[in-house]
Amino acid sequence: MRLEDLDYFLAVARTGHVGRAADGMGISQPALTKGIRRLEDELKLQLFVRTPKGMELTMPGRAFYQRSLQARRELDEALREAGDLHRGSIGLVRVGVTPLLVEPVFNQACIDLMAQRPAAKINVMVSLNDALIPALRQGDLDFSISSLHDSAAPAEFDRIPLFRDSLFVAARQGHPVFDRAKIRFDHLVGYGWMLPGLQVASRRWLQTRFEQRGAPSPEIVIESNSSVSSLVSILHSTDLLTVISEITLRSEAGKGLAIVPLEDATWHREIGIMTRHGSYQSPLAQRLIEILRERARVSTPRGR
Repeated sequence: MRLEDLDYFLAVARTGHVGRAADGMGISQPALTKGIRRLEDELKLQLFVRTPKGMELTMPGRAFYQRSLQARRELDEALREAGDLHRGSIGLVRVGVTPLLVEPVFNQACIDLMAQRPAAKINVMVSLNDALIPALRQGDLDFSISSLHDSAAPAEFDRIPLFRDSLFVAARQGHPVFDRAKIRFDHLVGYGWMLPGLQVASRRWLQTRFEQRGAPSPEIVIESNSSVSSLVSILHSTDLLTVISEITLRSEAGKGLAIVPLEDATWHREIGIMTRHGSYQSPLAQRLIEILRERARVSTPRGR
């Protein structure tokens, strides 16, 4: 089996289209089609059926895709490991990190790594778990730094806890909601919210709390495809409510904000590192993970 034929197959399976797959790989469509046919002849299987929308995997094709995708990742990791052994500590580490954790967690660890490994190259993906987890699963990241709660398929990933964090409902100091002696969920009705999208665990957690108490769903005024930590200045000048991390509340950006004291409305979660179960970690990735763990033992972003 030719390795390029396997890559052609994976590209078509991923895109569902011969033209897009060929463009993505920088080859002609006839060359890609020929490689797919060569692979099908070798396997004695039909891997795709053509549909009006493109190429669809057959049942044997879907099974082969899952197995070959895993085999291709393992081959890539074997090649990286061989290269790392040849280069020693020189290499590339690919890290995913959620926006909330860039400044208080990742940046200083990155600075430490560059001081210790001057030849190191670092590729950073800043996004939420809805993007980080698929990238980690596909082998595009060596590890991610994020909340460990919002990760699917527990057996698929290994987890290294770093520290605890909490999420709260919050508003600006002096917000009218604080005029009440005891605040209930129904007292929040009528106020607008600034929240991340439904793909984010904190949004789903909040909506579940409202549903459990029979209260109307929050009225979303501002919805972000990221965490709200970069938008907190809006809260200082409006009556919007939000869900915010203790990390942000203790930072400069969180000054002037206050926790809304609601019963059972605090979410305690673990912040940490996720890797694919059993995946190869280069010496450079291992060292960055060690630095993150060392810094977490000495202090946390909450100043402890």
